[in-house]
Amino acid sequence: MSYQPIKFYQTGTFTVGNRLLPPEQRSVQAQQKRYNSLNSGHRACQGCGEALGARYAIDAAMEATNGRLICANATGCLEVFSTPYPETSWQVPWIHSLFGNTAAVATGIAAALKVKMQKGERRHIRVVAQGGDGGTTDIGFGCLSGMFERNDDVLFICYDNGGYMNTGIQRSSATPPAARTATTPAVGETPGNVFGQGKFVPAIALAHDIPYVATATVADLRDLEAKVRRAMELSGARYLHILVPCPLGWGFASHETIKMARLAKETGLFPVFEAEHGEITAVLPIRHPLPVEEYLKPQKRFAHLFAPRLRTDVLTRLQALADRNIQRYGLLEKP
Repeated sequence: MSYQPIKFYQTGTFTVGNRLLPPEQRSVQAQQKRYNSLNSGHRACQGCGEALGARYAIDAAMEATNGRLICANATGCLEVFSTPYPETSWQVPWIHSLFGNTAAVATGIAAALKVKMQKGERRHIRVVAQGGDGGTTDIGFGCLSGMFERNDDVLFICYDNGGYMNTGIQRSSATPPAARTATTPAVGETPGNVFGQGKFVPAIALAHDIPYVATATVADLRDLEAKVRRAMELSGARYLHILVPCPLGWGFASHETIKMARLAKETGLFPVFEAEHGEITAVLPIRHPLPVEEYLKPQKRFAHLFAPRLRTDVLTRLQALADRNIQRYGLLEKP
């Protein structure tokens, strides 16, 4: 169930974390007893969407399991900025895997915990695997599909920032069409990333008919937390795909991370929904669809679409992709 019941219209106040709400209405991040699973002191870039997404998701998972959680983490931005040897910002049992085998490592952890339960262990400890889009949609895709096919009892969280940001902003299979990266330069008649390549892993997860699949963004905290809670209520393979804008790789001001995530959802370029056993059960609706230009123009990775000449042909194709998402997932708010 997509969940966003509280509306906030105040601006320019010092209200932090909606703590003026009754305790039962507060988000996990607004609670004084939140776990701070990803604590301060990490080395993420200013405005890093992945740092926000990981903190939100793992804190929500910790609350849902009463702190009984183990994390497996792929190589990538999140691992690099949170665990510079010999330090760590994690306050949760945490295991660093290779770039591509996080799902397999998490499966092994879950299997070991199952054996311990059979031998009399009373605590039910849950497992979360996490990685960026490179370690999920590319290098780790085979292990992830195997985890889905076996229905292993793991929640896999992908933090999607649309590229290999830690190694120099190279293209991944989650990089959107027309985006400029170090390996898809803005040159020629078809500048940026080509159309028709890449993959949308949430749709592939749906095809596996696993117990739970959802997408979320860091702009809708309550929706994200509700989806983590729902995922932890279920057993078997579960997949959560979170859009986490990257100021450095996308080329926008560091204070606009939440704005970029919200625009991705409001244009339809990133559909926000959830599904159980292959069937979509809810969406986070779009009240007034925005043109894709409002999302693309603030990002330097799309600057070549607006100067030295306006590429209306490319913008039309991107708008068509957004419109298809809106229709395919039923994203328009019903009157």
